[in-house]
Amino acid sequence: MSFTVREVSQMLGLSAAQIRGYATKGFLTPERGARGEMRFGFHDLVILRTAGELSSSKIPRRKVRRVLERLREQLPEGRSLAAVRIAADGDRVIVRDGESVWNPESGQSLFDFAVSELAAGAAPFVTRAAEEAKAQETGAEEWYELACELELTDVDEAIEAYRRVIALEPDHADAHVNLGRLLHERRAPVAAEKHYRAALEADPDHDTAAFNLGVAFEDLGRLREAVEAYELALRINPQHADAHYNLAGILEKRGDKAGALQHLGAYKRLTVHR
Repeated sequence: MSFTVREVSQMLGLSAAQIRGYATKGFLTPERGARGEMRFGFHDLVILRTAGELSSSKIPRRKVRRVLERLREQLPEGRSLAAVRIAADGDRVIVRDGESVWNPESGQSLFDFAVSELAAGAAPFVTRAAEEAKAQETGAEEWYELACELELTDVDEAIEAYRRVIALEPDHADAHVNLGRLLHERRAPVAAEKHYRAALEADPDHDTAAFNLGVAFEDLGRLREAVEAYELALRINPQHADAHYNLAGILEKRGDKAGALQHLGAYKRLTVHR
């Protein structure tokens, strides 16, 4: 399935000239229709969505194009712009790829000077708190708060702490969601699925649990179940923009153009001022 320039413009709020400009610069890989017109796949929409978000964050259009050009040079061969997360941080642009964070204009890594520095400073205090918690009778909520702090300094300890929360309070929905997320990030979607389901059993209105369950199903190639999970997230919270976006991607793969357009339109309405 593919979309015309006009359809993309309506979905993402970019002008036809902007879309054609990004295509001309080589950021996109449009197909050609029967009459030679450009048609864009979902991969192109991801890149255009990013460009639109940067522009709406008051990043000048020339800078957006310059950033995309620099980033394309920095990524390994075969690594798509659509595979990384690009966002505005004030008047600069930052890129996240896994745990790495950097400024594409300078190429300077930001991770070492931001998250890791904060984590290093906090680590001794958090570690001491964890040891004290193990030595005394600590309640589920105290373990949960500690687990959230441990995520920044020691993921293994955070996982253990969330498991302690669940041992003390099996229906602690947020602990299940956070533990599932950490396991998911370690490429264990099957284990994550178990905790997302447990969170929903404990709290049927937990839209984050439903959304994360959908992502886990996508990673497992279980698209029918992913659709059901995203639809559940939207029943719980119709304003869940990312659920609309991910659902649109699956519908596009299935050939349901009308459904994909509907959810992309909802995503646009929800994020235009975000």
